[in-house]
Amino acid sequence: MLLRVALFALMALGLAGFGTVAYLSTRPPVSAQVAAVAPPPPPVKVKILVAAHALRAGSLLKPDDLSPLEVDQQQVPAGASLDTPPARSSLLGAMVRRSLVANDPVLPIDVMRPGDHGFLAAVLGPNKRAITVGVDAISGSAGLIWPGDRVDLILTQSIDQPNTTLGHRIASETVLSDVRVIAIDQQMVQGVSPEGGEARAARTATLEVTQAQAEAVTVAAKLGPLSLAVRSADQVAAASSAPPAVAPAITWAGDVSPALRDVHQNTTTVNTVRVFTGAADGKEFHFP
Repeated sequence: MLLRVALFALMALGLAGFGTVAYLSTRPPVSAQVAAVAPPPPPVKVKILVAAHALRAGSLLKPDDLSPLEVDQQQVPAGASLDTPPARSSLLGAMVRRSLVANDPVLPIDVMRPGDHGFLAAVLGPNKRAITVGVDAISGSAGLIWPGDRVDLILTQSIDQPNTTLGHRIASETVLSDVRVIAIDQQMVQGVSPEGGEARAARTATLEVTQAQAEAVTVAAKLGPLSLAVRSADQVAAASSAPPAVAPAITWAGDVSPALRDVHQNTTTVNTVRVFTGAADGKEFHFP
């Protein structure tokens, strides 16, 4: 009897051990259990460059045309530029190939960068010309004028005539009105230098003009220094390719400084009379 009880006890212990081993073998490791209940890591966010507002085809990119947009790293469109200073600098002055709406990524296929083959010809409108003019250091100062801005071209010249009053010795007039800037200096981009230093003052500006306007600019460059005045972005363009019907308004030095209008020059006229006596040489007499 005892032997039978012992045998059943051993069989029970064996079944219990076998069941324990089978139970443990079917359960995953403790580390796997912890991993299964742990939340997934958050997606990695990056900032890409997108259109800050609606951009029409043919426009030139300026700093306020670009803005950053935070997206998941897995959702970054192919070719999209990350928001970095070099990426922004490389897009400034580029021409938009197709119209973009706000928050559209700026992709390489959407722009033509300065230096690309045919860039200047693509930027110019139909029957337009590109002419480069030298500008003074004040109107060409860094950050004031960008490609894509619309400007007036102003000529200042000195009138060197002996009998001209002081108020009419210097005159200023608008040679061109509402023309588009397509390049600043040779790099077609105005801003910080590639070395990361401060932006230098622009010395030349390339303007989009008609043939008649190009001829007028060539003559104006010989008459005196030229300056650029930036026009408001909200102003409706009303430029015409035809020459103006009336003479442009002239601003004289006396119009700016009333003091010059009140200055009277001491222009004393000296009369000369030569008297001849016989065959002898004449003698001159001078009197006011």
